[in-house]
Amino acid sequence: MENKRTRNGRDRQGAGRATTNQPSSTRRATASEVRAQDRYARSRYGAQPANPTKRTATSQPAADDAAAQRLSRDEYAKTHKHKKHGKLFYAGIAALAVVLIGAGAAFAYVQVLSGNLHAGLGNVGQYLVKTNMTKEPFYMLLMGTDGSAERDESGDFGDSYRTDSIMLARIDPVGKKVTLVSLHRDTMVDMGEYGVNKLNAAHVFGGPALSVQTVSRLAGVDISHYAEINFDGFHEIVDALGGIEVDVPMTIDDEDAGGHLDAGLQTLNGDQALILCRARHAYDEIGPGDEYRAANQRLVISAIAKKLLSADAASMASTVQALSKYVTTDLGVTDIIGLAQAMQGLDPSTDIYSAMEPTTSEYIDGVWYEINNTAEWKAMMKRVDSGLPPTDGDVVDKTSGTILATTGDGGATSAGTAGDGTGAVKRGGTVAIRNGNGVSGAGFDATERIQGLGYSVNTSNADNFDYRETLVVYNDPADKEAAEAIVKALGVGKAEQNANTYLFEEDFLIVLGADWQ
Repeated sequence: MENKRTRNGRDRQGAGRATTNQPSSTRRATASEVRAQDRYARSRYGAQPANPTKRTATSQPAADDAAAQRLSRDEYAKTHKHKKHGKLFYAGIAALAVVLIGAGAAFAYVQVLSGNLHAGLGNVGQYLVKTNMTKEPFYMLLMGTDGSAERDESGDFGDSYRTDSIMLARIDPVGKKVTLVSLHRDTMVDMGEYGVNKLNAAHVFGGPALSVQTVSRLAGVDISHYAEINFDGFHEIVDALGGIEVDVPMTIDDEDAGGHLDAGLQTLNGDQALILCRARHAYDEIGPGDEYRAANQRLVISAIAKKLLSADAASMASTVQALSKYVTTDLGVTDIIGLAQAMQGLDPSTDIYSAMEPTTSEYIDGVWYEINNTAEWKAMMKRVDSGLPPTDGDVVDKTSGTILATTGDGGATSAGTAGDGTGAVKRGGTVAIRNGNGVSGAGFDATERIQGLGYSVNTSNADNFDYRETLVVYNDPADKEAAEAIVKALGVGKAEQNANTYLFEEDFLIVLGADWQ
């Protein structure tokens, strides 16, 4: 009988195991596949053997594994606390470095990477849906892996090993926006012939190719590019930039993460930034550590992006050299140069959105899983796919001060007023949208964008359809900044104070002109 209870927020480890009988396979597994799956299942991060051609409900782990399973989570952590932890790095740095550095630096970057840029990609190209990456938005799967210190513990088999950080990035070279959505590594997913497993097991069973397929199905979007980075290079990248400025949400004391970190605005070196990105147990009394860790990762990514934009030639060269040792991607030389040129002008303080996959935690058949909240997830991805921030507003944990989702604050600081992706303050105000160009349905997209800023909206037609330029009109001089932020959200038009020309009761009036398409 299935054993299920609500998770208490404690730590989870590993890529998980198959917990249901596998569906019939359309092919027989090769001998090497069977051996890899059995080795994975016997590791401390797996459980029952995952043989695609034969599974039994009575399979039992060996005696040593059974003893290990009886260890409590705290006992297990104590057993391994003195071992070097290489459990985390996130691939967002790789993607942002690619899109933020200038064309000259990008060329130097790919020259250095020429020998190993595509190493380990396998057949992932078969599952990537190509787009015109300089002229239309696309999705990129970003994976952070541990390729050294703990591979003996992590279910590593050959070139396939677990991933500790998984992000789906939407990159818009036209709107110059980047959206980062962190996915729980423990999300329960159906991997077909490999059965039901945790999301990060995809890399073990099928490398980049299976990871792309699995995340694409989960998110309901086509993935066009892939980037993978090893944690080993993290401190080198940060140090090459001369450190990064981050407002640390709360004091961290976490031996497993590497030590102590004070709260507050400060410049972090590579080792300190790694502590912030790895810390989970520091949040044990607050909530699920993985969510806070993922939020901190996005915080650091934005800080690195900001530093990259202002780096001098020497710092950029050092950073490129550090990146070159640890990045694997399908992007080619011309791709990287073209994308770098297209993304010039991105402002990390307003143009980077982020969020975490909405899930609930459950303990099923002896394994902790994150269960995707389907309705919330679909709503989030609909917003992401339309170019809006993933959430209506910033999600800030009141206890720790950590920003769990940002709509444009950029993540370099967790203090201050919640951002909205454009600099507008969330005020719960009202907006009247009037169609002044005569195009049917013109107000629909505008309404979605303005509602995404936190306003209530009503729509109607203007007094005529001859408006050439979109107007954002305000009565109170104090609303000028918010009106200008609305203009930025729309992407066209101008803000102007009402000179008794327009009659409206709302806080703002938007008249859509011929420039609104």
